[in-house]
Amino acid sequence: MLEKGPLSRQGYDWWWHNFTAYHKETGKAKAFFIEYYVCNPALAEKAAVLGQLEENKKKAKKPSYAMIKVGTWGEEPRQIHNFYPIADFKATKAPLTVQIGPCSLSEEHMKGFCKVSENDSLLHPEYMCNGGEMSWDLKIKKKIPFHVGYGASEFFRKLNAFEMFWHAEGIKTEYEGELIYQGQVYQVIPKKSYGYADKNWGKDYTSPWLWISSCHMRSLFTGRELENSAIEFGGGRPKAFGFDLGKKILGCFNYEGTEYEFNFSRFWTGAKVEFKFHEGKKENIWKVKAKNHKAYLTLTLHCPKEEMLLIQYEAPNGKKLHNKLWNGGTGYGELKLYHTYNKTKTLIDHIAFENTGCEYGEYDN
Repeated sequence: MLEKGPLSRQGYDWWWHNFTAYHKETGKAKAFFIEYYVCNPALAEKAAVLGQLEENKKKAKKPSYAMIKVGTWGEEPRQIHNFYPIADFKATKAPLTVQIGPCSLSEEHMKGFCKVSENDSLLHPEYMCNGGEMSWDLKIKKKIPFHVGYGASEFFRKLNAFEMFWHAEGIKTEYEGELIYQGQVYQVIPKKSYGYADKNWGKDYTSPWLWISSCHMRSLFTGRELENSAIEFGGGRPKAFGFDLGKKILGCFNYEGTEYEFNFSRFWTGAKVEFKFHEGKKENIWKVKAKNHKAYLTLTLHCPKEEMLLIQYEAPNGKKLHNKLWNGGTGYGELKLYHTYNKTKTLIDHIAFENTGCEYGEYDN
């Protein structure tokens, strides 16, 4: 999305993946994420330009680099960043291939390595990360997509109408392979990976910034695992052509093959979504109420704060306003799905969900 036009000089593009893996010896579950990221390619220099480096901040220099961002949630959460000059970044559209240094990505496979020493992470705050190391070699199989509608259509993409675009091709994605984290081997098992894949791009981020995603679901009515279901909500405060659209999120619930979409851009469906976020002392809580002409959904999500990250990004303009962006992958909760007719609600299912990706943050005042 940054090949030409204004986003090439003030824009970012990323491919995000998260999943659960299992320690090869103990079988203990652990949640991981991997992101391939590029920023301001038209401003490339011989070395990666880091926007939070003090000398670059004094010069108001915009960042320009490709980045590999990996990490884990749960016990001892951390994020690890490796930066590369734009010369070490290559990408094709059809089929998708991305290469950042030694790290590769396609629609069906990703492989790579990321390492930062603890000492370097302390000496270089511009890295915006912890120390650690991780390697991966994984197959990717996207099972359920969520297409957000006209907001990501070719027409609006060409106009760069929105500050932040989003496309979720795999709200249920199965990953398979092996991952080595801090010297420990983890196996990624397709049916138990509870994975997710999406893509974001634009010239800035949103505030507030909300994300909820899970495909590990169980009916509390029947006790049955819902193996063909996934929930997804995202957004915050979108801007179109510079105009603030107010607090809005959109999403969908794919319930065993039937999709219930709650998308304000499809106004004819009567979609409306309300959300609340509460930061507690020990856990964060998200609440969502969503409706359209045919369905009504309520959701409550919890995630322990000690298992979450304050995830770090700088904007393409060099500013870093998201300094309290909570991000996790071990959330859990419950939702209720109703069918509606003539103002009458009929409960279809009461569902528990786990292994949930979750995020919330607002810009600094």
